[in-house]
Amino acid sequence: MSQNTVAAKRYARALFEVAAQQQKGLEVEEELRAVVSAIEGDSDIQKFISTPNIPQSVKMNVISQALAGKVSQPVLNTIELLLDRGRTEMFAELLNSYVKIQGASLGMADATVFSTYPLSDQEKEQVASEFGQLANQNIRVTNVVDESLLGGLKVIIGDKLYDGTLAGKLERLEKSFNRRA
Repeated sequence: MSQNTVAAKRYARALFEVAAQQQKGLEVEEELRAVVSAIEGDSDIQKFISTPNIPQSVKMNVISQALAGKVSQPVLNTIELLLDRGRTEMFAELLNSYVKIQGASLGMADATVFSTYPLSDQEKEQVASEFGQLANQNIRVTNVVDESLLGGLKVIIGDKLYDGTLAGKLERLEKSFNRRA
């Protein structure tokens, strides 16, 4: 596990504890997701944050003004703390760690479902229900379209992979034939 991952977990745990005290765990998650998405998705913001010629105080002032009133104080404080300590490369890891901690507190797990087409809400609910029983947790589904799949679904929950794709089934079938030969 990298040093950034360990540090991101510590920051995420601290942020979660503050959010839990304020009973705003899900709100903080959504705010953090929006901030990280904005930063990670905009190369100009990334350049601004990582440019060494710009004084830290200027970066802090710009980011604080941009986020003021749009995110809660705990999220703003965490972002400012990471900026101040020069740990801006860990925003995505912070979000991932926070989501895991938040999900565990609610008995939830996140599932990434790969399919050949976008799943409808009803299909997502069905996947969440079936895999929720299997994992004994409530499941939040994120659908990723992967047109390289021949058919079926590939589901990742935590560190477990459930491969129900046609390619996966064919591969398992081939392995079983090779063992018999």
